[in-house]
Amino acid sequence: MFKTRLISGIILLAIAITVVVTGDKVLFGTLLLISLIGMSELYKILKIEKSPVGIVGYLAALIYYCLIYFEKTEYLMPLFIIFLLLIMIIYVVSYPKYRIEQVMTSFFSLFYVAVMLSYIYRVRIFEDGAILVWLIFIGAWGSDTCAYAVGMVLGKHKAFPRLSPKKSVEGCIGGILGSGLIGFLYALALGSKITEVNNPKLLFAIIGAASSVISQTGDLAASAIKRNFEIKDYGKLIPGHGGILDRFDSIIFTAPIVYYLAVLFQNITQ
Repeated sequence: MFKTRLISGIILLAIAITVVVTGDKVLFGTLLLISLIGMSELYKILKIEKSPVGIVGYLAALIYYCLIYFEKTEYLMPLFIIFLLLIMIIYVVSYPKYRIEQVMTSFFSLFYVAVMLSYIYRVRIFEDGAILVWLIFIGAWGSDTCAYAVGMVLGKHKAFPRLSPKKSVEGCIGGILGSGLIGFLYALALGSKITEVNNPKLLFAIIGAASSVISQTGDLAASAIKRNFEIKDYGKLIPGHGGILDRFDSIIFTAPIVYYLAVLFQNITQ
């Protein structure tokens, strides 16, 4: 099991690096595909992956990504309203075929998966996007690694015993401090290449630490959803890791945080 998880993890990392470095259409297309798969994993839990409310959700995600790609963000709110109206119409017309939690999951999945993940692309197209985008992964995977290491060595106090018995308070703090340190060192190594902010070391350290907090929240939220539905994994797409949502649960949360903190710091330093 460990060997399978390690091999698939290395392959996944290699693919992630290639796609993110390439950027543009390759990254955009990959994120769209990942979003659709992630939405289908949530839909399968409530058996709506092939139903009208699920199909409308996929179409909404596709249109959303097209609006982002062509920079037509003024149409996003109308899209969300129309999407909600459509699934409510389906709910009413086909009543009592669907339960309200199925309809709500269709709407929730668009935001939880597609919208949140799209911020990876939105960070990547910044002027310093090729550098900033890696803060998303530092805040997610870097935090997870630091939290695990510190928890193994110093972990004594359970942080969330009912939700995640293995997580400790010490591990959570270690993840935050470790992610902040990695962000600082990352800026220290690439400082001369960063043009959009005046103090990248401070910015990257803050983004790293803040992203770690949100990353751990995202991980716990994904665990809570699985426990509510009594499932071990969201899928079996990635050997040893589960589904898309099992591997990207933290990144889903860190991507928008990195985006908005980067925008905030850029505005402050201009």
